[in-house]
Amino acid sequence: MPFVAELIENKVIISDPSALTELYESVWYGKTTDRGLELELVEACLLAERQRIEITKNGKKIDFKDFYNLCCALDTRFVPRYAVYRDLRERGLPVRVGFKGTDFKVYERGSKPSTAGEAKWIVFAESEDYPCEFAKLGKAIKLAQNIRALALWAIVDNDLDVTYYIISTPSV
Repeated sequence: MPFVAELIENKVIISDPSALTELYESVWYGKTTDRGLELELVEACLLAERQRIEITKNGKKIDFKDFYNLCCALDTRFVPRYAVYRDLRERGLPVRVGFKGTDFKVYERGSKPSTAGEAKWIVFAESEDYPCEFAKLGKAIKLAQNIRALALWAIVDNDLDVTYYIISTPSV
């Protein structure tokens, strides 16, 4: 049976304590807060698509299509971010929402919140028509080097197919 999840601003909260075990500890969705399990929009959208949660707003159920459209309105980069997040999860990788300009942090397959070390990859999601600046690539590479991870540039085409590119400095 799906968990009931309440949309509050741009976060989704599951107050059922069993969600901590089933969604956080075992498959690493969301983060624990005093309100319960807090999900980012991409996490909630995937769980709603897989019918693991039912989204409500002010007590009214929102179907998946309406929730997806609402996410797109709340986040102008939602489509490529969601396509990449979904692709990484379908590959069985533990994915966390990123930091410092990254979209996602990806860990070794099988990592759990209690045992995870550092992220293996940091991922930047962009649509194929995004005009990338070299300065942004440079910052991505530097951040990856600082945390000992690989930087991946995930390009999403119009069919929502994802292609990953490793970005790094040339070795001398």
